[in-house]
Amino acid sequence: MFSSADKVAGQGVGSAYLELIRLLRERLSDQFEVTINQHGPADITHYHTIDPQFFLSTFSKKRGRKIGYVHFLPETIEGSLRMPKFAKRLFYWYMIKFYQRMDHLVVVNPSFISKIEAYDISRTKITYIPNFVSPQEFPDRSELDKQVLRQKYHFPQDKFIVFGSGQVQQRKGVDDFVALAKKNPEVQFIWAGGFSFGAMTDGYDRFKKIVEQPPKNLIFPGIVKREQIAEYLNLADLFFLPSYDELFPMSVLEAFSCGLPVLLRNLELYEAIISDKYVGADDLTGFDQALHQLISDSAFYQKYQSLARSAAVQYSPEHLATIWSKFYAEQAKL
Repeated sequence: MFSSADKVAGQGVGSAYLELIRLLRERLSDQFEVTINQHGPADITHYHTIDPQFFLSTFSKKRGRKIGYVHFLPETIEGSLRMPKFAKRLFYWYMIKFYQRMDHLVVVNPSFISKIEAYDISRTKITYIPNFVSPQEFPDRSELDKQVLRQKYHFPQDKFIVFGSGQVQQRKGVDDFVALAKKNPEVQFIWAGGFSFGAMTDGYDRFKKIVEQPPKNLIFPGIVKREQIAEYLNLADLFFLPSYDELFPMSVLEAFSCGLPVLLRNLELYEAIISDKYVGADDLTGFDQALHQLISDSAFYQKYQSLARSAAVQYSPEHLATIWSKFYAEQAKL
C-alpha cells in the first residue's frame, strides 16, 4: 500500500483507505502480507493517493502489479480547490497520467467507468469495488444510547436533529445546508467538517464567515475524529448531504451503518450504487418538503430508516472482504 490519505483530516478518501487496511488486517491477514509506504518488492502495489513520490515509484520493477484507486477525477475536483488556471490544468494532467501508469484501476462507482474511458484507459483495466464501513466503528445504537449521547452533547431529547459531514465547500452543497437551517429554526442542524485544504478551498473566505457566524440552530464543530462522527450520527434523526458531485460518499455509508435515514440531492451517479435507499430532492424547496415529511410522517421516516439498515448490510465488511480477496488474488496471477 502507498497512501497519504490519512495525513489530511476530514477526507472521505482517508476513511475509505483506513477501512480497507482494517479489513485486510482483521479478515484477510492469512491471505495477504501488507506493508504501508515501504519500497521493498511486492506482488501487488496498491496506490491510494497520487503523490509525486508514488508516481516515481511506478517505474521500479519491484512494484509488481500496479493498482490505482480512483477516488476522484478532474470533474469531481471542480468546486473544491481554488487554484490558478495553469496550476489546475497541470494538476489534472498529472492526475490522469498517474492513472494511465497503472496496470489496473479500482473505481468506487460504476458510473465513472465510462468517464475514465474518455481519458484513453481501457474498460478492461477497470474494476468496480464499492466503499464500505465497519459496523464496529459506526454502530447502530439503541434508543437509550441515543438519549445518553444527546445528554453528552447538551441537545434536547425532543429536538429533531439534522446532521451533515464533509469538507466545508461549494461542491458539498453547504450553502443549501445553511439555507435549510435558516428555513427551519425549530430544527437543530450540525455540520462536522472544515477546511482540510485551508485557504485553497474554493470559496474559503465566504464559508469561513458562515462557520464563524452561523444561524442560531446550526453548529460547526469543525473537523472531528471518526468516533465523534459516529456519535453525532447516533444522536441525530437525519443525515443530510446536499452535495453536487460525489463518487461514493463514505459519509452516506456511515449514516447507513448507524441506521439513519438519508436525504440527498438527486444525482445520476447515486442510481448505480444506492438507488431507492435514500430520500432525494432537486433543490432547497425539495429538501424542505422532504424534511417536513420526515418529521411529520412516521411511516415515511421508518421506511427510509429500514432502507438505510438494508444498505448497510449490502456494503458490509463481510461482503467486501470476499470481493477484495478475489480481486487481489486474480491480480497477483496476471
